[in-house]
Amino acid sequence: MVTFSESAETTVRADQRGEGHPIIPQMLHHVAYVTYDSEATADFYTKVMGMPMVNVVMDDHLPSTGDRTPYFHTFFRMGDGSTLAFFESPGLPPTPEVPTPAFKNFNHIALEVPSSADVDRWREWLEDNGVEVQAVDHNIIYSIYFSDPNDVRLEITATIVDSWNDQPERAADALREWANAKAMARLDGSDVDEHLRRVISAHAHQARIRNQRDGGQADSGEGGVP
Repeated sequence: MVTFSESAETTVRADQRGEGHPIIPQMLHHVAYVTYDSEATADFYTKVMGMPMVNVVMDDHLPSTGDRTPYFHTFFRMGDGSTLAFFESPGLPPTPEVPTPAFKNFNHIALEVPSSADVDRWREWLEDNGVEVQAVDHNIIYSIYFSDPNDVRLEITATIVDSWNDQPERAADALREWANAKAMARLDGSDVDEHLRRVISAHAHQARIRNQRDGGQADSGEGGVP
């Protein structure tokens, strides 16, 4: 049987850190995106999202890379102290069109609120402010999706199943199955993507939800969260 590496399995079980491993990250400090309009971004996050703008940094180069890219960098604070941040850079060319919507749909940031009722209140508030919203019940979390003025995809979500992010053994098993499907396909020269689609089909989260709603028994603790 082909298995994925021992180091990868150890990484999945983050609670079983080896001696000398640094402390795991404690919270999101900030996540940063590109904006072409800092004023519109500030207006949306302060007035619609209710997140105060707490800092601005300007520089003529990126300290992390040394690139001579001037920028105007804004930060908007959430309730736990973490921030969403944006870079506007003079002369930055337009963002290239992506070849498939998946790139825009997968890349998003989810913001937590206490309850499903809070999610619904957010939906009403956003729609009242002219924002297009989609609601999805994932059966383990309940979410709405929408975009900011920079076309950054945002999610507001509430936990339904408390153990949704406490499934390390199941996650390790799933990653092992995923890696093994790739390895076996490469060994026998078959289509890797087709093998992976079969794995997904066998564990499709929304199919399990539909089965439960139609009277079947689904395990609500399993499934991915987009």
